[in-house]
Amino acid sequence: MRQKSVHPESPSERLVKNIRRATRKRHSSEEKIRIVLDGLRGESSIAELCRREGIAESLYYAWSKEFLEAGKRRLAGDTARSATSSEVGRGRAGARIAPV
Repeated sequence: MRQKSVHPESPSERLVKNIRRATRKRHSSEEKIRIVLDGLRGESSIAELCRREGIAESLYYAWSKEFLEAGKRRLAGDTARSATSSEVGRGRAGARIAPV
């Protein structure tokens, strides 16, 4: 096995790396949701969608997984939602049964 030669990063390499970081596209949550939903619709292939949006397929699949997991957590939370302390206080006060 060959080992990589370790050389200190030159100033030009560091500059290029910093420029790439600064110019990287940051997608809003709305954009991510739109892209994931486009992929889930299945009107075009994931590869075609990713080329059109300028993202890597692995990034699409990561967003898709996060989207589905968040949906699963949200749906599970709807059935067993925790009440806030003010809701608990109102619930106790409103729990009195009025005579019929």
